[in-house]
Amino acid sequence: MGGSETVLVTGGSGFVGSHLVKRLLERGHRVHATVRDTAATAKLRPLRGMQEAHPGRLSLFEADLLSEGSFDEAMTGCGTVFHVASPFRMPEKIKDGRRDMVDPALLGTRNVLAAVERTPTVDRLVFTSTVGAIFGDYADVLAMDDGVLTERYFNTTSTVENNPYHYAKTVAERAAWDAEAAQGRWRMVSVNPGLILGPSLTPASESGSLFLLQELFRGYFFYGAPDFSFTTVDVRDVADAHIAAAENPEARGRYIVAAETMTSFHEMSRILRTRYPRDLRLPRTALPHWPVRVLGPAFGLTQDHIRKHLGIRFRVDNSRSLGELGLAYRPIEQTVLDHYEAWRRGRTVK
Repeated sequence: MGGSETVLVTGGSGFVGSHLVKRLLERGHRVHATVRDTAATAKLRPLRGMQEAHPGRLSLFEADLLSEGSFDEAMTGCGTVFHVASPFRMPEKIKDGRRDMVDPALLGTRNVLAAVERTPTVDRLVFTSTVGAIFGDYADVLAMDDGVLTERYFNTTSTVENNPYHYAKTVAERAAWDAEAAQGRWRMVSVNPGLILGPSLTPASESGSLFLLQELFRGYFFYGAPDFSFTTVDVRDVADAHIAAAENPEARGRYIVAAETMTSFHEMSRILRTRYPRDLRLPRTALPHWPVRVLGPAFGLTQDHIRKHLGIRFRVDNSRSLGELGLAYRPIEQTVLDHYEAWRRGRTVK
């Protein structure tokens, strides 16, 4: 992806997509972005603002992941496709794992791949996956070499019933690699981020990662933070990783995009209290494991989930993203504070 190329971003109004569109425009590219509904005014406000700031360089197209052929028009004339669009719901919001998660992720990916096959200008696909396509439960990582998370592994433990989001992302990424292997015209690079945090450009999101932190911000854990940790990354770093994956002709395979060390609820709370010391909703202490085991099921956490995640930490090997994509990760303190401040602003706007 050199000079000012025309590129496609699927899911352009989403948390990651909107940051990626902004970055691409700032770098001088012409951007085609697909959205579910071009009449959704509040959700599209940030993109409309970008259209005004970069006249004639951002075109919006309506496309539905489940509708065959709906990406063809948006993809016309594009050299690089960033497939970012994918459904993401928290486990408690999923009624039917196959219908709500797997079908949209897999069929959506297949529809985008079919459009790539029909569009001769496309020579690179940057696919937004997740670390969840590498492992299912934290316990899986402990079985990897030295207990370190690396790109070499694929998630084999998640199913439609157990962790449908990770399962959906795994089958979608595998389908994309299979399609790439079957031809020789276009190359694919996969970006596998951890839990994506940072300031949202768009209004209140359905995104599960944001939902999780809202529970922390709203005071669900004021009595103490349960010992759950996350692989984290700033949304702006994720956008930069996508662009580097497209621009670097040597980029290939999968890239874990996440900080080397995990961050716990307790650490996030400590970071926030440095700036908001009076906020009583933020926990001051870490919770011992036993009350989480006792009370977890009341919060929708199964004993199995608790056993495979509580208190487990592992190191993340992000060396490929540093060496080959040239990423320089923002400090977690900046990410968490920016995330929280954007969330507070969003709540006062409504």
